[in-house]
Amino acid sequence: MADQSEILTTLKILLIGESGVGKSSLLLRFTEDTFDPEQSATIGVDFKVKTITIQGNSTKLAIWDTAGQERFRTLTPSYYRGAQGVILVYDVCKRNSFAKLDMWLNELDTYATRTDIIKMLVGNKIDKDKREVSREEGIKFARRHTMLFIEASAKTRDGVQCAFEELVQKIIQTPGLWEMNNRRTEGTFTIGGEHENGEEQDGVCVYC
Repeated sequence: MADQSEILTTLKILLIGESGVGKSSLLLRFTEDTFDPEQSATIGVDFKVKTITIQGNSTKLAIWDTAGQERFRTLTPSYYRGAQGVILVYDVCKRNSFAKLDMWLNELDTYATRTDIIKMLVGNKIDKDKREVSREEGIKFARRHTMLFIEASAKTRDGVQCAFEELVQKIIQTPGLWEMNNRRTEGTFTIGGEHENGEEQDGVCVYC
């Protein structure tokens, strides 16, 4: 039996998008299966680790939750560096957050250090009324930019697990992104000299 402390691959995943679209809520739902209706805006960058198994591959996800406010843009280059996957989030009830997607993709193209980074578009807050962005519009945008696409709700859990798992599965299928790492770990992941403890926690996705 394999040593449980041996994690074959660590993947860096980013959450980007306008402030208030629910990036932190999606991350909290995925990593801890909880929802906080009073979730405050991220200040700078938050960071969580979760270990999952996809297609028999034990994978540690280092997930960066980035602030959407303009005043934190100086942090941009560091959190894009080395990422294998990115989840671009918009609020289906806020047309403006959808309209800003091109800006976020331009920023990704500017700072990402991997040209083959896998991109997932997530339309969040489908549990709410007064939708302003249709599912068809989301699919069309994702298809135009060769992105995975799913609609989700951090509140009801819909689509959240699928979003992360489909992203990782696509990374696994992409040569150059999926690099096996046989180094043993002690349950920690190091970024910028700081150690983050990682604890394993127990919709239909379209590839356009």
